[in-house]
Amino acid sequence: MRFLKQWPHIELGAVCTKIGSGATPRGGATVYVDDGPALIRSQNVYNGLFTADGLVHLKDEHAEQLRGVTVESGDVLLNITGDSVARCCQVPDWVLPARVNQHVAIVRPDPDQLLPEFLSYYFVSPLMQKYLLSRAGSGGTRNALPKRMIETFEVPCPDVHLQQGIVDLLRNYDHLIENNRRRIQLLEQAARLLYKEWFIHLRFPGHEHVTITDGVPEGWERTTVVQVCTSFDDGDWIESKDQGGEDFRLLQISNIGDNDFVETGNPRYITAETFRNLRCNEVISGDILISRMPKPIGRAWYVYEQPWRMITAVDVTIARPNPAIIDPFYYLYHLNSPTHLARCEVRATGATRPRVSRRNMGALPLLKPPMSLQRNFGETASSINAQRNALTRQNERLTQARDLLLPRLMNGELVV
Repeated sequence: MRFLKQWPHIELGAVCTKIGSGATPRGGATVYVDDGPALIRSQNVYNGLFTADGLVHLKDEHAEQLRGVTVESGDVLLNITGDSVARCCQVPDWVLPARVNQHVAIVRPDPDQLLPEFLSYYFVSPLMQKYLLSRAGSGGTRNALPKRMIETFEVPCPDVHLQQGIVDLLRNYDHLIENNRRRIQLLEQAARLLYKEWFIHLRFPGHEHVTITDGVPEGWERTTVVQVCTSFDDGDWIESKDQGGEDFRLLQISNIGDNDFVETGNPRYITAETFRNLRCNEVISGDILISRMPKPIGRAWYVYEQPWRMITAVDVTIARPNPAIIDPFYYLYHLNSPTHLARCEVRATGATRPRVSRRNMGALPLLKPPMSLQRNFGETASSINAQRNALTRQNERLTQARDLLLPRLMNGELVV
């Protein structure tokens, strides 16, 4: 598959000093620690973006086992198996030292011939992604890109100065996107700090005049997570055979971040007929989706308007707070508080894929302040979330513009 006939093309293996995947160290979960060399897994690799969500670290002795798959600055990471196959990004320096597991390939081009940034942009271009996904399912292998296949990919190899010009232009978009991401993080941090100040440290407006007994201010009530909701239901069991069409998007547990929607680049849908036949529960704006697995177990996202109708997976709980007794944003930040997430993790069961049951999660305690205080917080948090959502939409437009520009740069329609 070629983007441009007149540019010289060369097999990727001929311009790389390393192409290879890693392995999982022996010992299972016991190899992981809070600090140490990172182990990069497929969930950390998104198209054009490396995420620390779910990033784990290795004990030194287990990192030594994987010395042969050490990641270096500038390496291109390519997911080679599973549902996230073909996703690609460059490794950021802040995650080093690092290794990769067997689901991720290290692609290390010779920068005198092929710039890593240029290759990364080439891999994430929509046309190349379509091609990689088609190859991943070929040859009787389901969702896999073997090393030999990667080595034989033909890639454009124009003059390095031209490659650099293309990289610089596309990087301008990425800088804008990254600046918006940082603003989003700062806004979310401000809301969390306010929640912590008012409802953890109990320094809320007027606290000087409120009596506190056994850690509970006068006028506050003890209740549970489920008791303040009009409904608290799991999503739907949607098998592979039920998927297809484009009427309802199926939100998966990987889409649910910590008050964030995570676009994995692997959307799944069902038809309106399937929605009716399976009697699915539609997700609407204002719902709070709670992922019951994996870590951080119990993380929640406040649903705002999306360009598609939605349902969600069975391991996600759809919570609908009762606005007469609980402010939805107070409820959201309680769910994402460290204390609540720790409670969810303690109550999770299952050796290989621990999850918390909806019943156990719903029974967890919640302190309910007076509605006036909740609404005071909710107004601020709602405004912050509206700003975050606006920046998110701006990033979506910037990403679309970049992705439309990328193939035109790659096929020579635009000159840099």
